[in-house]
Amino acid sequence: MRNISDIIEGYLKAIIEEEQDGVIEIKRSEVAEKFQCVPSQINYVINTRFTAERGYAVESKRGGGGYIRIFRVRANTRKDLIEHILAGLQNGVSHTMAFDIVYRLLEEEVITDRESKLILAAVDRATIRIPLPERDELRARVLHAMLVTLIYEEF
Repeated sequence: MRNISDIIEGYLKAIIEEEQDGVIEIKRSEVAEKFQCVPSQINYVINTRFTAERGYAVESKRGGGGYIRIFRVRANTRKDLIEHILAGLQNGVSHTMAFDIVYRLLEEEVITDRESKLILAAVDRATIRIPLPERDELRARVLHAMLVTLIYEEF
């Protein structure tokens, strides 16, 4: 059974896909009213499901005429996408960031479901059992090596 966060995420993604430019503008209170939840639930969904690692940019304006604008960011090629992700791996990668990166690669059909499971197993906390921040640095190096391999793989 899907939870309310999954339902809200699906709704917002469906609206984004309908838009030609991949941009939507919403009012948090209106979406909260539609799903009969508190506005902070909408914030949670946007902050956790619409991240840069997952291929989104978010901007907001507070106040009475406020809005939340969500942009779908798409790379021109698979190589561009991977290079963009590689540029963001400089300061280490948390477990959540790694999951989001793999989710995006899977969603954009750069990797298969099987490959996503292999990558996630390699960068999991249970696999890399060393203290922070070294764990995040090692996770970034492992993920970097895997992504560089994907760039040079023939698509």
